Amino acid sequence: MKFRVERDVLADAVAWAARSLPVRPSVPVLAGLLIEATDDGLVLSTFDYETSARATLSAQVSDEGRALVSGRLLADICRSLPAKPVDMVLDGARVSLTCGSARFSLQTMPVEDYPALPDMPAATGTVDSEGFAHAVAQAVTAAGRDDMLPVLTGVRIEIDGSTISLLATDRFRLSHRELTWSPHAPDVSAAALVPARVLGDTAKALTAGSEVTIALSTTGTGEGIIGFEGDAPGGRRRTTTRLLDGEFPKVRSLFPGEHLTTALVDKTALIESVRRVSLVAERNTAVQLAFSDGVLTLDAGSGDEAQASESIEASIQGDDITTGFNPQFLLDGLTVIDQQVIELAFTQASKPVVLSGSTEGEAETAFRYLLMPRRLLS
Repeated sequence: MKFRVERDVLADAVAWAARSLPVRPSVPVLAGLLIEATDDGLVLSTFDYETSARATLSAQVSDEGRALVSGRLLADICRSLPAKPVDMVLDGARVSLTCGSARFSLQTMPVEDYPALPDMPAATGTVDSEGFAHAVAQAVTAAGRDDMLPVLTGVRIEIDGSTISLLATDRFRLSHRELTWSPHAPDVSAAALVPARVLGDTAKALTAGSEVTIALSTTGTGEGIIGFEGDAPGGRRRTTTRLLDGEFPKVRSLFPGEHLTTALVDKTALIESVRRVSLVAERNTAVQLAFSDGVLTLDAGSGDEAQASESIEASIQGDDITTGFNPQFLLDGLTVIDQQVIELAFTQASKPVVLSGSTEGEAETAFRYLLMPRRLLS
């Protein structure tokens, strides 16, 4: 194996492929990154039996071959290389890497012990790459991070014809994002529970081209894999991941059909106010929001501790209402809404609020963020 490749192209592809390597692999070879040099170029692969990553990039290949080296070490090395072409050569049981005057020699692992990557399922359809990345970034905001509840660490993807719905929840908040796409079959209907971290990283990495191909293969029990493929700097990238097992909670019904109080607030003003007031909020305590007479008043702190209060303008329809929220969860939802005006819709103080963008006084329904209230300190 012998090839030359541009430093930036290699470093970007290696970093992307290595991002899903397990911290504590069950067998040593799963910490490896597989390098395959062919007449068609270079292929870099990683696989941990759950998620696979495959990057194809252009390279000047002199000799074909395969080598398996430590993925994290190679990523660290590539990140530190000077801006010059990189030459890699397989010499016995070692790979030599040369970039300018920098030289590295890496020990290889047995290629024959490396598992075969899963095949990409048949393509289900394509979606605009930038729009998909943005929608996923909004949806994963509410995904759980507790591995003790693995179902909640996923994003539920629901496909119904030309519409994709993304749903995520950690029990305290819920995100719902809808977007259109181009299915290969107009009557396609499917659902999948995809690890949020993999989905977020993948969507963000596949924006170099105009579209992303989504390939979904499921069984009646929810088992299966999903694949994503698209253009990236210097070539193509593909990720597959096993779907999460378990029944995602039926969360759509949590969005109320009507609201007794709605308030329109400037997004920037609200974000800045929440950030300031929450500086005095003790851990796990709420920031209070009181809506009355065209004013939203935010309060935090109590008793002998530090306190803060601030008021901003709000256009309020319905009854006055006072409630409280986890300030970080509130900020998470506010910052991923696109519109400059935020609508906060309530049924009552003890029930969740629905946050959405507002355009000319009308709530945008493409993205909604539901947040459970927190008990206020007396």
